[in-house]
Amino acid sequence: MIQCGWWRGAVIYQIYPRSFYDSNNDGIGDLPGVYAQLDYIANLGVDAVWLSPFFKSPMKDYGYDISNYRQVDPVFGDVEDVKKIVTKAHSLGLKVLMDMVLCHTSDQHTWFKQSRSSKCNDKADWYIWVDPNDDGTPPNNWLSIFGGSAWEWDSHREQYYLHHFLSSQPSLNFHNSAVRQQMLDETEFWLRMGIDGFRFDAINFCFHDSLLTNNPAKSKNKRRGRGFSTDNPYAYQYHYYDNTRPENIAFIEDLRELLNQYPGAISLGEIAAEDSIETMAEYTHSNTRLHLAYNFELLTDECHASYLHQVINQVNQKITGGWPCWAIGNHDVVRVRNRWGGGKGSLAQAKLYHTLLLSLKGSACLYQGDELALPQADIEYVDLCDPYGIRFWPRFKGRDGCRTPMPWNEQLNCGFSQAKPWLPVAKGHSALAVSHQLQDDDSMLNFCKHLLSWRKNSEVMRLGEMKNLQVEGELLSFTRFDEQVCILCIFNLSDKPVDYKLAKNYALVEQNCFALGLYLQKGQQIKLSPYSALLVEIASPAE
Repeated sequence: MIQCGWWRGAVIYQIYPRSFYDSNNDGIGDLPGVYAQLDYIANLGVDAVWLSPFFKSPMKDYGYDISNYRQVDPVFGDVEDVKKIVTKAHSLGLKVLMDMVLCHTSDQHTWFKQSRSSKCNDKADWYIWVDPNDDGTPPNNWLSIFGGSAWEWDSHREQYYLHHFLSSQPSLNFHNSAVRQQMLDETEFWLRMGIDGFRFDAINFCFHDSLLTNNPAKSKNKRRGRGFSTDNPYAYQYHYYDNTRPENIAFIEDLRELLNQYPGAISLGEIAAEDSIETMAEYTHSNTRLHLAYNFELLTDECHASYLHQVINQVNQKITGGWPCWAIGNHDVVRVRNRWGGGKGSLAQAKLYHTLLLSLKGSACLYQGDELALPQADIEYVDLCDPYGIRFWPRFKGRDGCRTPMPWNEQLNCGFSQAKPWLPVAKGHSALAVSHQLQDDDSMLNFCKHLLSWRKNSEVMRLGEMKNLQVEGELLSFTRFDEQVCILCIFNLSDKPVDYKLAKNYALVEQNCFALGLYLQKGQQIKLSPYSALLVEIASPAE
């Protein structure tokens, strides 16, 4: 039996509370709603929940702009609701992770209000303030992800302040030791309450280059990646100086040291860097930094076998001193059924993508609604809430399409709320409601429960190593193995049947098998149906 922390091989279910379940019928999901549906999550067979931010916030970026780290925003409930969730989750065998945003606050936070009030106060250096150039322009060429300059003029201090996202999300100055200690204290507040760990938002954005060096320009053929394209000027630069700075490592090690004081508490970092896989490897190296990290390499629209082979191979080669985590969906990207399905995506494709996700070496994140194979919602401009989408409409429609209410049943608003939801319920989601899928043996929901159960009962699939990663056309294959068992994993990512030739010295052990779609074996030749997968134990005939 392999001994390790609970997080190795764990499946983490991400909850976006605003859209999960509305307990008080005000149109917005809340923490009592999460509490009410914890049994549903436990019955899926996942190991933990990750709660997107529920802190006190003006909601300019829907909770990722925090105005008080120790208070729950009234729209979600209160601190007692958090305690109830933790207690019930633990009784169900679930861990609870919180989404912690360390690199910036809301401009409504008392720290920022004090900082902007003058150049001489206790918080004056808690944010990144810089004098303008002689011509009044910003100090350098850094850009905001949400559009325009990363510098915002403040008439109180007659200086610019840095913001990587909205101008209402000023960046904290992590070069200030008092700031670093304060953010450790904010983190520990929730650890003392029994939280099992944190998903750290944009964790590589904490530090900036203190010399304010200009970012170099990208050539035209390089203006893609990290989830960006030419519709956003952020893609025109290499972001070497405004994030992912070497000073961040020491702070991450301080975070780990804090977490080590609370047995079982873990860290999951979101990484969006110029070389995200290299940064993941650096941030998870040894047992002194993050426990887990995931990147955006599988959150793009590329899913052909050669690309997946490239990403998986790089992760396997580079992350040798840590443990990877994988995600193919979250609250920031188009739903995977559409993103990888060529705009529409079939149920068979959705099942295939999640079979692949849960077969890779590492832990995995599963975004709410993906277990139902929800397609991306088409939101009209008049209904948009996401400031990111409003800024870049219509080329980029923002993130609202993956944040629409969870469909629980076929009643009013799919059972999410009796009131008008904060985002419209998506057309077509009613037919994919939980209540409907539970009654359908072939549904995505029941498929996911079966797959998660098979994975949980297979130590080699949760904790084993990976080798023999191969690609041929749209067929991807690899093996997962430990000292006792070897599982062959084959994925047909095409809409046509494909053949796989089994090595001569191996035979299938079909008693230990998980199959998606149809396969036919003739001797050492295996034919797989379109959009299918085969996970099967292999053994030498001599054995």
